Amino acid sequence: MHNALSENLPRLRKARDLSQEELAAAADVGVDTVGRVERGETRMTRPSTVAKLAKALGVSTESLLGLASADEKRDVQGIATLRRAITATSAIPGLSDFAESSELEAPATLAVTAHEAWRAYVDGHHTTLLHLLPALFVDARRLVHSTSGDDNAVAHRILSTAYRLGAGLVGRFELEDLAWTSAERALAAARESDNIEMETAVSLRYLAWTLVRQRRTADAEQVAVRAAEQIEPRMLDRTPERAGVFGNLIFNAASAALRSGNEGRADDLLAIAQAVAVRAGRDSASEAAIFGPRVAAFQLIDHTMRLGDHEKALRLAERVPKAHGAVPAFWEAGHRLHLAHAASRLRQDRLALAYLAEGRRLAPDWVRRQPLAVKTMRTLVDRAPRRRGKDFGALVAHYGVAGQCTG
Repeated sequence: MHNALSENLPRLRKARDLSQEELAAAADVGVDTVGRVERGETRMTRPSTVAKLAKALGVSTESLLGLASADEKRDVQGIATLRRAITATSAIPGLSDFAESSELEAPATLAVTAHEAWRAYVDGHHTTLLHLLPALFVDARRLVHSTSGDDNAVAHRILSTAYRLGAGLVGRFELEDLAWTSAERALAAARESDNIEMETAVSLRYLAWTLVRQRRTADAEQVAVRAAEQIEPRMLDRTPERAGVFGNLIFNAASAALRSGNEGRADDLLAIAQAVAVRAGRDSASEAAIFGPRVAAFQLIDHTMRLGDHEKALRLAERVPKAHGAVPAFWEAGHRLHLAHAASRLRQDRLALAYLAEGRRLAPDWVRRQPLAVKTMRTLVDRAPRRRGKDFGALVAHYGVAGQCTG
């Protein structure tokens, strides 16, 4: 009968490059005890034995038992604060977060803060974003509440940005209903902003993305396609921002179509997005969109993997164009995680580990929170021979498969 202890113990032991005999000696327990625990043959392990094993492995007993880590507990606390910030409203007595107008941030100052939050988002700095966003929500709502005219429109744009970032962040934590609430509020704020057409289209992109995560694929495709039709770049329009928003909406529509089982429709949509990316000629990253030839190539590989063709995905990776312009770290890291998963499915474990190491280098905070990364790392650990060295152990620990060291 396997449990968290029997699954975690061999992973931790391999990560520390120990044999069962070496671990037993270090923990001062019988080697047969270690063997029985790893095989799941013990219904109950003495707390003193668990404590000895954890100490020998350099982890907390909570990590060894599969309980929440300190990072996970901090995430829970941060998300609770962010939930309150997203759902605050003056329409419900007791849920308003308005303050005196004397505490207002100037629109220009608040726009800088919003850009810093967006930078943390695209760089995969979740911890930083969990800290920044709640205060940004409060300040943006205060500004909306206390201004008029042009300043009010700017305040609505900043508030829309905050809600979009909130939707993206909580969506990554798999809180799809909260993501929907945040995306819907982003859309409402966008319609009062100083750039209604563009801000509305960007907010609809987040809504479509949220619908995909909710498995409402038909709705997601319809929302994304209609929004793309409204923002579609004209033949002589070389505005990167418009092309990027359009392309991202088409990506969302293609993803929805594929999840609906309509492979042909998804292929057609991706071809449209790729044509726009080629015409754009450069990769670009802004609060509005992340788009370009390299980004479109990443999307094609993701599409190919979802069809189950991992060999083709790795072949396509060899032809991905170099970045000409800005591609955020979390997009680059996410691409590596997809390739690591493909390599692991093909039992090319060394290649998979190399991609996981690249992902960690590019966006360390972001990758360790990605379920695909953790799943891939766990597969590699379970398949690994004992002797894999310190670099392997460091990867295992980073992706949370072996817990967090106590010292």
